Amino acid sequence: MFILLLGFSAGQAQEKFSFAFLTDMHVNANPKSRSLDGLKQAVRTAEASGADFIISGGDNVDVDGMKADRKADAVKLYQDYKQVVEASTLKWHLTIGNHDRYWHNEQPGAPHGAGLFTSFFGDTYYSFEHKGWLFIVLNSAQVCAGKYCVDEVQQQWLAELLNRTPKDQPIVVSAHVPFLSLYYPVLEGRYTDTDTFANQKEIFDMFGSHNLKLVLQGHQHLYEEIKVKGVQFITAGAVSANWWGGAFHGTEEGFLKVNVDGDGFSWEYVDYGWEVNKY
Repeated sequence: MFILLLGFSAGQAQEKFSFAFLTDMHVNANPKSRSLDGLKQAVRTAEASGADFIISGGDNVDVDGMKADRKADAVKLYQDYKQVVEASTLKWHLTIGNHDRYWHNEQPGAPHGAGLFTSFFGDTYYSFEHKGWLFIVLNSAQVCAGKYCVDEVQQQWLAELLNRTPKDQPIVVSAHVPFLSLYYPVLEGRYTDTDTFANQKEIFDMFGSHNLKLVLQGHQHLYEEIKVKGVQFITAGAVSANWWGGAFHGTEEGFLKVNVDGDGFSWEYVDYGWEVNKY
């Protein structure tokens, strides 16, 4: 019954395919940054790479700091971004990031600022399948007790999804705010849970009896690889690098290309050749 519900077959998981993971685009209202042009160049490179589809890792646009009197600007950024998505030759699956939250477009009782994102792109957490692999997109930019989190409603949704997922089906997770990161130890010499989501271990443990292969993360703008309990975590740099100001601590403007072969995968960080406008 579970296999029929999710459409998984072991034969499908023997196929080859690839996809591109583009995170932290930060399309913004400053024309000098040329952020929309940069995004388009990255997308063209991803399209030419042979990828089957694109996953966005969040921070698609910069609207979280905009005040109520700038709603028109926030909407325009989303409109521009959606035009790029719809013009692409590839299907997109979007992850929400903390900068995608426009707090002044929120419905009563919805405290996470996702209203504008959902009006353009739909649910902030969901799943889809491709050639036998299950992809789970999480919203790790929710807020619980003042910290990033995956809230109880989303956690219940995830539990129900995993309950009907075959144990051997390979899984990829996309989450903007990371499960794991060495950003602060490397750059500042200190350990902190800042900029990882607070209940990450609880969420990670939910996959303990499943075939979780890869966790794709954003938010940090650094390129990181961490492997824990057989699961590969990759923080995939940023399309915008240092917020369209050049490389960020050695990580150039780029995106992750993932190549799947049967039950395994490989990856590369692709520098798409962006030249910074010095402003």
